[in-house]
Amino acid sequence: MAIFSVYVVNKAGGLIYQYDNYVPRAEAEKTFSYPLDLVLKIHDEKVVVSFGQRDGIRGIKFIVLADPRQSGIDALLRKIYEIYSDFALKNPFYSLEMPIRCELFDQNLKGALEIAEKAANFGPGS
Repeated sequence: MAIFSVYVVNKAGGLIYQYDNYVPRAEAEKTFSYPLDLVLKIHDEKVVVSFGQRDGIRGIKFIVLADPRQSGIDALLRKIYEIYSDFALKNPFYSLEMPIRCELFDQNLKGALEIAEKAANFGPGS
């Protein structure tokens, strides 16, 4: 199982954090021609692309791209939300809506992702 990436998006839609955990090696380069064949879902007159996301406080969104067979994504999203609350929001030098640049946030996120991948299930008490 693999967790590929974690993204944190602010309420304005700006990317404030990105972490690429596992980037699979491409055996062949893929090119795309326009228009792309994308399937988007319309929900409440908004286009939503969800890979596993959790709405946070004040419109912050946490997005995890993972292997479809990876279990425990909801619990992992809760843990990422907890890490964000503990290490970004409680940091006196962090401003809302700004990019997250906090070493403790990075370290704890990496640790949570390692635990989630090893256990293949990220449950309570982790």
